[in-house]
Amino acid sequence: MVEPAARLRDIVAATKPRRGGASSSAQAPWTRPNLAGRLVELSGGEASSALTFAVALVLDAQRRGETAAWVASRESCFFPPDVDATGVDLAALPVVRVPQAGHVARTGERLLRSGAFDLVVLDLGARAVAPLPLLTRMLGLAEKHDAAVVFLVEKSATSPSLGPLVSLRVEARRERVGDGEFACELSALRDKRRPAGWTHVEARRGPDGLR
Repeated sequence: MVEPAARLRDIVAATKPRRGGASSSAQAPWTRPNLAGRLVELSGGEASSALTFAVALVLDAQRRGETAAWVASRESCFFPPDVDATGVDLAALPVVRVPQAGHVARTGERLLRSGAFDLVVLDLGARAVAPLPLLTRMLGLAEKHDAAVVFLVEKSATSPSLGPLVSLRVEARRERVGDGEFACELSALRDKRRPAGWTHVEARRGPDGLR
């Protein structure tokens, strides 16, 4: 029987695009600089690692000395102790809670307009809606300030995208591979800057509730 640690090594070794050579840290698709100036849609269903990858971007931004912000409705937000355990400095992460999910994207536009943030994560949840004029303005602001805008949505890969201005759409999944150990995978459904079909896989330990 293959040990969990061996399976994890195999999974992490698969962290490269399906086409082309092996990835390096400079080429890795899921970093804050490689998402700069873009609208990104990060989706997942029930067995999803979407939140994990959104938090990973925040940590990546903070380690680079960049600023990140998180916007969510009062109905949905991350569990602070779990995020703190990843290494994210919560004291340096502004979190904006708005009354309804429909207010999240508009609040994100205001943050982008300030030019103060390199990364803005917008938790739209299951009822993700962003009008095209709003997306147009946000894309212009993201390009102007070299910021990454990540829409965190809860839906399947077969559901329609938020819109044509989303240049990267990825689906996140997770699979248990051991006691408290998970393989978290990103699959590119659409990427206007890279060949289609790349995947990014990371080995993660789950929080206490998933062990």
